[in-house]
Amino acid sequence: MIKINGGYLESGGQIARTALALSTVTQKPFEVYDIRKGRKDSGLKNQHLYCVKSLQELCNAEAEGAELGSLGLKYYPKKIVAKNLSIDIETAGSITLLMQALLLPAMFVSKPITITIIGGSDGKWSMPFDYFNNILLPQLQRFAKIEAKLLKRGYYPKGNGKVEIKINPKFKLNDFSNFDEFHNHLKQNIHPYNLIEQHHFIQIKGISHASKNLQSANVTERQAESAQQILKQKYNIPINLTIQYQDTLSIGSGITLWAIFSKNKEDIDENSPIRLGADALGEQGKRAEIVGEEAARNLIKEIESKAPVDRHLADQILPFMALIGNSAIKVSEITNHCRTNIYTIQQFMGEIFKVDEEKKVISLY
Repeated sequence: MIKINGGYLESGGQIARTALALSTVTQKPFEVYDIRKGRKDSGLKNQHLYCVKSLQELCNAEAEGAELGSLGLKYYPKKIVAKNLSIDIETAGSITLLMQALLLPAMFVSKPITITIIGGSDGKWSMPFDYFNNILLPQLQRFAKIEAKLLKRGYYPKGNGKVEIKINPKFKLNDFSNFDEFHNHLKQNIHPYNLIEQHHFIQIKGISHASKNLQSANVTERQAESAQQILKQKYNIPINLTIQYQDTLSIGSGITLWAIFSKNKEDIDENSPIRLGADALGEQGKRAEIVGEEAARNLIKEIESKAPVDRHLADQILPFMALIGNSAIKVSEITNHCRTNIYTIQQFMGEIFKVDEEKKVISLY
């Protein structure tokens, strides 16, 4: 059994989520201790328990210590079963954080599946759905065909957002007698990540959104206009921002922006996309113009870094790098989230990442 220190570095819940995903794929059981040690509310939270429950459905796993506030968890995966999943987090717990544990093993099932999740689509300390859909998922299409649809937004505290994710696998884990065979097959058949330069700056896109009861105050329009004004002062490229209002149980708003680059000046490379993302969330007493400005300045910071991988995508992409090897990414910032994920991945994969702190390059050869 693999033993993992849940209090490593920033001691976040991502250690447990990454471990659950990789354990399910590699079929290696693990124990994580000191989960979120040192945090004000240490131990497993509700969203972590839904990660465990969802994977138990996907692979009939057994778990010990899967209780609210538990500082330790033992997880024993079994064979992955292709089945549609319907999950209700029952709070504004993050849909995208749940997908950190569920998506990777779900990509390698034996037939197409649909995952429907009810919870929070846009909240603090997690990537918004629009980031998940427009920055992360394009990087994963080499593994499986994945379509994510936002059926309804869910803001804090009531949530009730709804997302539908359809996965059509290209590589099926159950076609192989063991994980090592599967791993070697992926290495030989999937184009590696080579994200070292931004190349040609093509355009900026974005989605500004809010609950319907903020429509009279033109919140989404003001967020978008503020962001667009700042970006236009810096860059002479097409900027296309869309606005959305939806009926939601809780009042909320936000904006997600992404810059699109391409190696080919005339066309965007869908097989090896280069996208940098940034976002900002509205809150009571925070003017819509400030929300738009915050997202725009965060995006500018990412663009000016000259890296093709933003600080949030960096740690998300690492498990997938480990699956195919022979890859390198230059990131805008090597965060403790990154370092923590590297630590967790290495416990399962045996792959050793090389981290060049000065050049901000993470490689695996």
